[in-house]
Amino acid sequence: MSRYKPKNEEFTTDFFVKNNVKLLVTIGGDDTASTANRISTFLTENKFPVQNIHVPKTIDNDLPLPDNQPTFGYQSATEEGVRITKTVYEDAKTSANWFVVSAMGREAGHLAFSIGTSCHLPMIVMPEMFTKAALNFENITKLIVSAILKRKILGISYGVAIVSEGIFHFMTDEVIKESGVQFTYDAHGHPELGNVSKAHIYNILLQNKLKELGLDIKCRPVELGYELRCLPPAAFDLQYCTMLGTGVKKLFDQGLTGCVVTVNNKGEVNPLFLKDVTGENGKVKTRLVNIEDAKTKW
Repeated sequence: MSRYKPKNEEFTTDFFVKNNVKLLVTIGGDDTASTANRISTFLTENKFPVQNIHVPKTIDNDLPLPDNQPTFGYQSATEEGVRITKTVYEDAKTSANWFVVSAMGREAGHLAFSIGTSCHLPMIVMPEMFTKAALNFENITKLIVSAILKRKILGISYGVAIVSEGIFHFMTDEVIKESGVQFTYDAHGHPELGNVSKAHIYNILLQNKLKELGLDIKCRPVELGYELRCLPPAAFDLQYCTMLGTGVKKLFDQGLTGCVVTVNNKGEVNPLFLKDVTGENGKVKTRLVNIEDAKTKW
């Protein structure tokens, strides 16, 4: 369980030989799963008898597990996100303001969607929505403004819009720079997005658009970032993690390797082989929100 991404030439069997390792359990999201796939391939090619089983642990819910099975941690992060957002929504109501919430999630909009629908927010923006329109700040801002105007027509002067951070993964550096927001840049000239609140960016652009339209509406930013990580797990994840751990032992006893442990809603343990969900670039494919799914359309 590590954020370190070793290069292929760094792989060696020395550690496994020295410590008589029989099973390597990797725990994490798509990056860790991709590294696990490379390690598993290396061990197999070198005919070294170490099994590798990956545990799908990420709040982003973006590993391609079968039957929409969640990743460990996602339900807990969603629950905390809902708790915070409900408080923000109540503040919006009592102060007659709008809040723009940014939700973690890497490329995928799972967290933003689940939090937004659970709190009945008037606007949810995630990258998966942009199948016909261009994904840029202007269109995102227009969506939020449309929600503000619709509520205003109904006599409602407050609201909350939630935007997935995943939109940044589908924008070029040029589009991000053209936003007019001040960024710091890394040695390669890329905007250092980790140094700035995503909610602040959305909110500044929204404020500018509201002034341009002559609308006297106050809006405030709220970032749902690291608050959703490393928190005590919800009951679902406590049980789920136990089942995943037991599942690792079952797959190990079956002699399987190079796979992700999965547990369906019947409690059945099955392997998801990494080679079957890995793209040509060697990375595990990201599971995005399926906007054609009946639940999403609802």
